[in-house]
Amino acid sequence: MAHVLTGYEVGHTVSPHWPKVTGRLDRNLAAIDLLWSYDSYVLTGSIAQEIAADTSAIIGFNVLITDRDGVVIGSGDPGRVGSFHEASVEVVRQVRAMSHDPEAARRLSGVEPGITLPLVLNGEAVGTVGITGSPDQVERFGRLVRNQTEILLRESVLLSSRLFREKAVEDLLRDVAHFDPATADPGMLTLRGDDLGYDLRLPRVAVVVETSAEPASVLRRLRKAFDDPQDVIGRGGSGRFVVLHKDNGSIPPIDPECSVGVGGRACGVPALHDSYVDASTARYLAARLPGSPRVVHIDDLRVHELVAASGARSRLVRALIGSLREQPDWPVLRLTIVEWCESGFNLVRAAAALSIHRNTLIYRLGKIEEAGLKVRDARVALKLYLACVADVLDS
Repeated sequence: MAHVLTGYEVGHTVSPHWPKVTGRLDRNLAAIDLLWSYDSYVLTGSIAQEIAADTSAIIGFNVLITDRDGVVIGSGDPGRVGSFHEASVEVVRQVRAMSHDPEAARRLSGVEPGITLPLVLNGEAVGTVGITGSPDQVERFGRLVRNQTEILLRESVLLSSRLFREKAVEDLLRDVAHFDPATADPGMLTLRGDDLGYDLRLPRVAVVVETSAEPASVLRRLRKAFDDPQDVIGRGGSGRFVVLHKDNGSIPPIDPECSVGVGGRACGVPALHDSYVDASTARYLAARLPGSPRVVHIDDLRVHELVAASGARSRLVRALIGSLREQPDWPVLRLTIVEWCESGFNLVRAAAALSIHRNTLIYRLGKIEEAGLKVRDARVALKLYLACVADVLDS
């Protein structure tokens, strides 16, 4: 099949930072640079020239393709492109093939002996395909060439329609990500979702997926994993993909080479925006926390989110653990404090989490207490825990 969407591939880029769209449909469509009109099936020159040139080389007779007005937009003889082919006007009007011997061709503008057939899509003549030569010789090629051309054009329409929808979905995801209640109307975004078949009022969670894998392959795998018709899936920038997953209480397994952040449960555009921010924050924090799982939920990192957002975290670190940070084994002691607190101040569970003997844990806790930090006091331990989290995020 001819490659038909070079313009889309060149023109359709998504900024890693998701710049704000204009909101004008004509500009968005221009960016896609479709070779077919989505609504009216207007045949244009790029695909027509490729089909005409390839077909002419195969059958040994010149093939030309015109639009519905009789203008040649593709030909094995490039010199004929842009000329008027008078016979095509009548072929389009009557939607039937016509042949022209030398005498008939002389009476028509821009016509050479041969056969001209209508190109029909959805019952509408969108142009013609002509084969130059003796009608007796080329008539046997006529139906074959027309059918093959119509197949290629029909595939072009389907591909263009799919890419048009993908672009509309990406625009919707971007506008949810950048939603600002001061400048945007959530009702308009909800309506756009309805037009695409997605009810944004349903409970959902935002899922942010980051990977260096090939984008088309990632999208296929995500669509296989998130298979509910209400799951909204699209690209969100370089190496980033976004899913507004219809909440059913779980996240399906995702390819192990992806890192995944999951936001909070949300209904409606404003809450979906917050869920997207939470999912992005979860991925950001997990990347800075050693040993984080591949899939992280913001609910497991709310404390880290709070500490990361605090401008006072460096002062908290200096005030609580300043002297202890100077110890050569500080990273080990910091991990000990974190696991001690996350294990509920239980020696057995904390030792198991650290993969050390219980006596080794007791020794480390004693060393921390020697620095004047009462790590066995729950209130002090919680402060130290926050300081340790802040120190990890600053490192």
